Amino acid sequence: MTRENGLGLLLVLLLPVVGASRPGTVVRLNKEVLSYAAEAGKAPLQRALQVTVPNFLDRSGEALQPTRIQILNVHLPHLHLKLIAGFGIRLSAAANFTLKIFHVPEPLHLMLPMELLVDAPVDQCSIGTPVVSISDCFSFFDEAIVLDDRNRAAPALLVPLQKHIQAVLQSKLCLRVSNVVQSLNVHLGTLIGLSRVGPESQVRYSMINAPTITRDYISLDVNAILFLLGRPIMLPEVNTSFVLPHHVGTRGAMVTVGLSQDLFDSALLLLQKAGVLNMDITGQLKSDDNILNTSVLGQLIPEVARQFPEPMALVLKVRLGAMPTVTLHTNNATLQLQPFVEVLAPASNSAFQSLFSLNVVVNLSLQLFVSGVRLRGTTSVLGNVQITMASSNVGFIDMEKVQILMDTVFERPLLDHLNALLGLGIALPHVVNLHYISPEIFVYEGYVVVSSALLYQR
Repeated sequence: MTRENGLGLLLVLLLPVVGASRPGTVVRLNKEVLSYAAEAGKAPLQRALQVTVPNFLDRSGEALQPTRIQILNVHLPHLHLKLIAGFGIRLSAAANFTLKIFHVPEPLHLMLPMELLVDAPVDQCSIGTPVVSISDCFSFFDEAIVLDDRNRAAPALLVPLQKHIQAVLQSKLCLRVSNVVQSLNVHLGTLIGLSRVGPESQVRYSMINAPTITRDYISLDVNAILFLLGRPIMLPEVNTSFVLPHHVGTRGAMVTVGLSQDLFDSALLLLQKAGVLNMDITGQLKSDDNILNTSVLGQLIPEVARQFPEPMALVLKVRLGAMPTVTLHTNNATLQLQPFVEVLAPASNSAFQSLFSLNVVVNLSLQLFVSGVRLRGTTSVLGNVQITMASSNVGFIDMEKVQILMDTVFERPLLDHLNALLGLGIALPHVVNLHYISPEIFVYEGYVVVSSALLYQR
């Protein structure tokens, strides 16, 4: 970004940068963000207003005398942002221009007060990103103040000099603001970039309609599409869309992000199709705390002891055929996995033979958190792992005894594997350099809310 993107800083923080229809996400940037945006944007906007003023031609003498003018400083003692319902943003600012007039015999220092008023509608562009434009821009000037009492210019010089400076600033300032907005729109285009989910998967966000703007917030719907090997992950079509209720999350938060059930279903479907939820749990004979071997299993199943008189390491091949399901109830998020587990032992030909297989149901508590711009999760097992026999090549099996073994050798590797995946997280929709700060997570019936402050860092 260029250094003139000061207004961009203001407007990025005011624009909703996330949302969706199916999978559904709705983002509300609340009016509480305006004070932060105004304070953070003062310095960049001051730089944007520091324009070049051409020489003034002094006609008071017998010959035209060109006088050089330099803006030394632009100070914004006041900057205010306001949401205009059904429209966008109104920016009002008070600016003081400190100027040096290279007048003969001594330079002259002036301060020129000005008020700036900018109306910026917020809409949707054709590529699916927010777009900001300038509908009105006005600058109003007070009389110039001579800062050096020892060098007072004659009114005959001061009046035309001020008119010259005002005319130049009025012609340039709004154009400079318009240029900043155009560079901002390029920055907002990063909303539609692909964000990595896994080694072969990404998520892409884009707007599906124009933002809803009230006096209290800007709300935006964005379509979230997850890709695996370049192909989109699609949920079945439905006729309903996600609507975020009012007054959810933390009161006074800068941003309120609502994430519907659909977003979680899409993410889990992607993980299943990618195969990353599958895993192999391998026993180690020389490990004191790993009991996944034929010697221990043979104590529970006589046929295993007969076939394997010498201890051999076992392998649990865990495969997810059914799609994982997440359930969202008020203050409670749960995840259910239904893996098919095959217990394998080494065969004489260096291959593996199947001893038996199990249908497993695992219920997990799901805790969500946001780090940077990524929604991440961690899980813990709820109750006992439920197992039923699918097939056996070693005769009768006492399922109560196998249950104890599964609780010992299956739960911890499964949790470690699953939490490593969920810890990577999925990027929430965002533009470059915008982060969620001190977020809070709320679980409601059928959706999750993230309430957060925002931080813009270059």
